[in-house]
Amino acid sequence: MQASSQGVTVVALLADPDAPTEVAKRLARALPARLAAKSGHGLRFDVEVVSEPFTAGAEDPPTLMRRIVDRGSAENWDIVVALTDLPLHSHRRKLVVDLSHEHGVALLSLPSLGGWRLQRKARRAVEEVVISLTGRRATGAAGAPRSQQPMGPFAGRLAPIHPGPVDEEEFADLRYVASGPRGYLRVLAGMVRANRPWRLVPGLSKALAAALATGAVATVNSTVWSLAASLSTPRLVIATVGSVGLMIGWLIVDANLWHRTAEASPEARQRAALYNTSTVLTVGIGVLVCYAGLMVINFVWALFILNDQVFASMTRTPLNATDYWTLSWFVASTATVGGALGSGLESDEAIRAAAYSKREQERRHMLQDDNDG
Repeated sequence: MQASSQGVTVVALLADPDAPTEVAKRLARALPARLAAKSGHGLRFDVEVVSEPFTAGAEDPPTLMRRIVDRGSAENWDIVVALTDLPLHSHRRKLVVDLSHEHGVALLSLPSLGGWRLQRKARRAVEEVVISLTGRRATGAAGAPRSQQPMGPFAGRLAPIHPGPVDEEEFADLRYVASGPRGYLRVLAGMVRANRPWRLVPGLSKALAAALATGAVATVNSTVWSLAASLSTPRLVIATVGSVGLMIGWLIVDANLWHRTAEASPEARQRAALYNTSTVLTVGIGVLVCYAGLMVINFVWALFILNDQVFASMTRTPLNATDYWTLSWFVASTATVGGALGSGLESDEAIRAAAYSKREQERRHMLQDDNDG
């Protein structure tokens, strides 16, 4: 990398498109002042945000670190911190951050920071990384000892972060990983957040239309009234679980969202399991949001359309507030099954766009192109 001028340390935030770029842009607003205050050496910082898919076609940290070093060597940057929303693995552990003090670069995997307070955790992580890299470069040291721990516990207490092994031939000289069940859950929560499950709702417009039509017809059907009135709470719960499960399974199968790996390595199998688990959770959250919306709409529709005298003559029970909720609950389950059939009208791209981050979409496109070729 070239040396910066006028005593200003140039920090580049190299971010994957979509969520990582958004995080980087928000960080860049206050990062120069915060770094200057934390450095304590009268240093000045200039932060640039560069958005490009530097992880395309690769998921192993050594390859990505090599790309980052090559990218930084062509620019007037002192330090490069790369942000990605891919869950990365090293030696069967969840990678949090890789640092190369010799080259002044770092690679941060955002899902390892979890699904809550991501912006604050990312800010703390980037600040710790930059201060660590700046300190080593200022002292003229070639690298950081592998036992050194220059970074603070930025990720919180839920998933303790600790140094991980680094092979001698790698660019990185310091690595932090998250391991154990809590580390797995944190990465999984980060992946689901990156997938933005709330985007599944507009991505299933035709399925929702089919579900709403099914619910509207079912609400005025006297047979449905009788069935709803006769169902106990456990049976209604079973109907909910069954209809939601059917919708989730149909979406995953119909849009070919299940990830299969041809690699036999433990890390590849672990990565595939993590992707598939995040898929089920992402789609499940989106479907549950749709289900809750259907329930509310059906309740409002029932309040408007039902007549207590007609209802009582058909079911032989008076219409009360409990009957409205029971009917809306049962109709929501029925409408969800109808929505599952309507989801077949959606394009695969619409569902994938709702269920996957941009990085995962590009990864699936590349895998599909390789298989077709």
